[in-house]
Amino acid sequence: MPEPERQTRSRLVELFSQHQLHPRHDLGQNFLIDLNLLEFVVAEAQLDQNDVVLEVGTGTGGMTAFLAEQAGAVVSVEIDPKVHAFAREKLAGFPHATLLLTDILATKNELAPEVLQTVRERLAERPGRRLKLIANLPYSVATPVITNLLASDLDVERMVVTVQYEMAERMRGAPDTNDYGSLAVWIQSQCDCRILKRLGPAAFWPRPKVDSAIVRLIPDPERRARLGDRRFFQDFLRGLFQQRRKVVRKVLAHQWESRLSPGTLAEALTDVGLTGSERAEQLPVETLIRLSRRLATEFEPGRGANGPPVVAPPLTTSSIPGA
Repeated sequence: MPEPERQTRSRLVELFSQHQLHPRHDLGQNFLIDLNLLEFVVAEAQLDQNDVVLEVGTGTGGMTAFLAEQAGAVVSVEIDPKVHAFAREKLAGFPHATLLLTDILATKNELAPEVLQTVRERLAERPGRRLKLIANLPYSVATPVITNLLASDLDVERMVVTVQYEMAERMRGAPDTNDYGSLAVWIQSQCDCRILKRLGPAAFWPRPKVDSAIVRLIPDPERRARLGDRRFFQDFLRGLFQQRRKVVRKVLAHQWESRLSPGTLAEALTDVGLTGSERAEQLPVETLIRLSRRLATEFEPGRGANGPPVVAPPLTTSSIPGA
């Protein structure tokens, strides 16, 4: 395999000039140029030949090459056809790196089927392979990529990603703070989440206007299992945090008024130690999980609370207060 090229600011400026390319701000193209940080991300990935890496935002292939050097397979997704063509040429010496020219999202609530299928194919090539998301995520898709991946049937072993620092704070938000919302609960109910480093704009080219963070997520199978019906949990969280400052009893009564009597709701709240006068933003993750599981017993398994079967969309920026 070829030696990965070290992606520096001067080298990127030179390459973009040679190929008459321009960074696209509408696609969130901010390339990580601090070599120490790039190597830090790859080191935190803890890659070996059993790993299949999903990368979102191939860019010029700088990080992709480092990932391909260590992982058994890389599936890298890029939406910009010009930089995709450049990356294909640059990464020709890495046959186990699959470069897809597509949007990672089919809709804001689901990942692209082509990407999911390719990842499944790479995982099936060898017994015992693990999936990891390692990426400098474009700000515009960071939330739906992470939440949709956690909502999928794929078992993700680890995620090491760069995201906007504000989003990282929301992922780690605690009850009774402005950062605490549906995103925090969805992440913390399933993963160990740590902010590893805060990055200033100078770590990227072009420089973004905000700070970023390197975040590590390690999904915990036991935490995920205790959620019970995850689709129900998503539906529950989405409705509850859209009105996060209203009392829980009123929000739930309105959300499921056609199928949840006041008496049944009061009993469910009492069973988990709540009066119903609490607000969603005050409730710890564990309490929300218990309440969701208790309410789920009032409905048929795998069905939304409003009647017909529901595939509840994962939490997106539209359901995060202040996003």
